[in-house]
Amino acid sequence: MTEPAPLALFVGMPGHTLSASEIAFFREANPFGLFLFKRNLDNPDQIRRLVSQFRDAVGRADAPVYIDQEGGRVQRLDNGNWPLFRPLGDFGALARKDRDAGAQALRLSSLAMGSMMAALNLGSGTTPVLDLARPGTHNVIGNRAFGDDPDLVSLLGQVVVEAMLEVGAMPIIKHIPGYGRVSVDPHFDCPVVDASITDMSGSDFRPFIALREAPWAMVAHLIFTQIDPDRPASISPKVCELIRTGLGYDGVLVTDCLTMEALSGPWPDRVRAALDAGYDIALHSQGDLAASQAAARAARPLGEKSLARIARAQQQLGNARFDVADLHQRAEDIFREYGMA
Repeated sequence: MTEPAPLALFVGMPGHTLSASEIAFFREANPFGLFLFKRNLDNPDQIRRLVSQFRDAVGRADAPVYIDQEGGRVQRLDNGNWPLFRPLGDFGALARKDRDAGAQALRLSSLAMGSMMAALNLGSGTTPVLDLARPGTHNVIGNRAFGDDPDLVSLLGQVVVEAMLEVGAMPIIKHIPGYGRVSVDPHFDCPVVDASITDMSGSDFRPFIALREAPWAMVAHLIFTQIDPDRPASISPKVCELIRTGLGYDGVLVTDCLTMEALSGPWPDRVRAALDAGYDIALHSQGDLAASQAAARAARPLGEKSLARIARAQQQLGNARFDVADLHQRAEDIFREYGMA
């Protein structure tokens, strides 16, 4: 008898370990994955135990447990137990001085970060950021991005994708189809972009098109008035269709967290709307058990196309391992050579 597919849903949790009630929920609901934040991450042994708890509860040894680990101000493993990594913007700045040096330092750093996560049984750091950082772009992006040159962003984004795959960490390009023109923070407001598709295709969309073979992508929360003036991208069938056909992306599409204030309405309705729009997986990482239960009731099992995309992505993962401290130091040495220590 075929086992039922997991729900097309990532959920969060509040603490360092799963309670009996949370274990029972995961066992019954079977969400596809767990998304962790700083509140959940204390030390290596605790993290590995937590990952094992979740996987035992859902009965899948490969159930994904993901975090945000880009480097800079978005790195959840930052409490002193692990090395601190530079923001992607630093690698963009180095690459503008010397493209090869920037790419080399980024590869070393990405291999180190990916190896570090793999040792903790964490499957992804949801990186790289492919948004363009323009002078007017809100600081919610800022130095999380490589810069404003689509060609350079594409090149460096590919470096991260390849390095993460090499060590078995799932790269997730974000935030498709692009936050580069936002002037407000989608955590608190809904950005509105009036640019034409032609204009966006010549700039913001280009890194996502260049990396359309990347296995996973995370969808932005913003309204593109020239595509769908009524719904944010993460719940818009029109934007989903643009990503699939206009940008040519056929990897796994997961939303950014649906509890962000860029969206309106009850959280379960947002989960339902994202899946109705055609996205593969809804991310609902708020963490409260009651909220996760409500999200699970609004979700549905992964469909055949989504399962095929997930399987195709998994087949791309390698299993190389590297000395984290050594690679991290070698990346820092390159910055030092260029006076950017």
